[in-house]
Amino acid sequence: MKQILILSIIFFLAYGCTQKDKNTKEVNKTNVAIIFIDDMGYGDLSCYGDSIVQTPNIDALASQGVRFTNFYVNSPICSPSRVALNTGTYPMRHKIHSYIAGSKENENRAMANYLDPSVMTLARTLQNSGYATGHFGKWHMGGGRDLGDVPYPTDYGFDKSLVSFEGIGDRVLFPNDGLCKQSAELGKGKIVWAPKHVSTSIYIDSALTFIQNCDEKPFYINLCPNDVHDPHLPESSKVEKWKAVTDNPYEQKFFAVLEELDKQIGRFINELDQMGKLENTLIVFASDNGPTDWPHYYNAKRYPDDYDGKLYAPGFTGGLSGRKWSLYEGGIREPFFVYWKGHFPAGVVDDTSVLSAIDIFPSLCSVLGIKTPDNLDGTDKSQSFRGVKMEDTPAVMWEYASNPGGSILPGDKNNISPNLAIRKGDWKLLVNVDGTEAQLYNIKTDPQEKVNRIDEEKELAQELQTQLLSWRNSMPVAIPQ
Repeated sequence: MKQILILSIIFFLAYGCTQKDKNTKEVNKTNVAIIFIDDMGYGDLSCYGDSIVQTPNIDALASQGVRFTNFYVNSPICSPSRVALNTGTYPMRHKIHSYIAGSKENENRAMANYLDPSVMTLARTLQNSGYATGHFGKWHMGGGRDLGDVPYPTDYGFDKSLVSFEGIGDRVLFPNDGLCKQSAELGKGKIVWAPKHVSTSIYIDSALTFIQNCDEKPFYINLCPNDVHDPHLPESSKVEKWKAVTDNPYEQKFFAVLEELDKQIGRFINELDQMGKLENTLIVFASDNGPTDWPHYYNAKRYPDDYDGKLYAPGFTGGLSGRKWSLYEGGIREPFFVYWKGHFPAGVVDDTSVLSAIDIFPSLCSVLGIKTPDNLDGTDKSQSFRGVKMEDTPAVMWEYASNPGGSILPGDKNNISPNLAIRKGDWKLLVNVDGTEAQLYNIKTDPQEKVNRIDEEKELAQELQTQLLSWRNSMPVAIPQ
């Protein structure tokens, strides 16, 4: 493993920043790092209630910043969630409403094969303002399967990138994996083959090398580990301790992966500190959607013969209903905190402000003093980063599985939600595009979405449904008839 890491560092040593162009104006020197975890549930961190796996490194960083309990991503699945983060817009505007798969499947689902590179991204905005920009980890906004003729991450404003099999350009691929083999056949970049359990350490080493060479410019990086996305493939020796904690073999592996992820994030933060970069680095931490819910986790035939426990998927939602692929809270409400020493207060928990991933783009621009691009769906919530609880904010809306061609649905039928949702203030409405299965919840008093208030709040429900359906009808992907 050490040899792999050393080779990866040498291999990507060229990821340094070029010296500041003579024509580049002096820019804000604040560094920015967005850590966007793949498939981490709302309750997977111990600072969000996980009582089994302790995540001391992530918890320590969260305790030094502002931690939010009402943060949402804009889709319960990876590709559109990442598009929302990077563009500050609802992903359906770009015909990305589910995961980007092969070209034929994308066509059948009225999906784009990749994000249009002409769209303004956070990376390009910061790059235009003098930042060195890098993406390290999961991409999934174009590339992989049979999609080799797609834009590189560098076409979206990143100076350097190192991605996984769901992207092109330089990437880390896993041995004995069909999608990785398919990715390798596409070419289009330098490839490092390494076990999945060391991929995060490689991404972090590459990001640190990039940062180390950014003395002439402030840096902006996306760090996007994908170990918490199943299949969970930890180093075998790391699984033993968890066998005494749970009999569920899937959960044993998940706990080992989660513990190692926390160690790697801790290493990244410590290295930034050792470089003298941490004090002036603004850090955003979140996850792209709720924890996995494949049908096979509920299939007894997939478990060892001697397993007689309850069948359930690994990962915690903190008691929230729904998981990945669901518009219930457990699919879209995520852990989220911001850190910037001396600028954002420490030790604050904001249980009032409602934010979503599309707000990160305009909020960061506001904090950094950079002009926010026009036509973003997100709004400036930077005051909440500074410890001001924001009560009156615009509604947030979601779509999942209302489009042609079908979508992945949760393995537990109880987690299957209506295909549209809106949250406005304390209220959340879910409904199908045809008006069926309408559900209304007061999220402040009922975050588990147990008491449907649709009959007693008919006027409010109708108002929210009208707004939601109008929004859905404004999108470029037509509702199937």
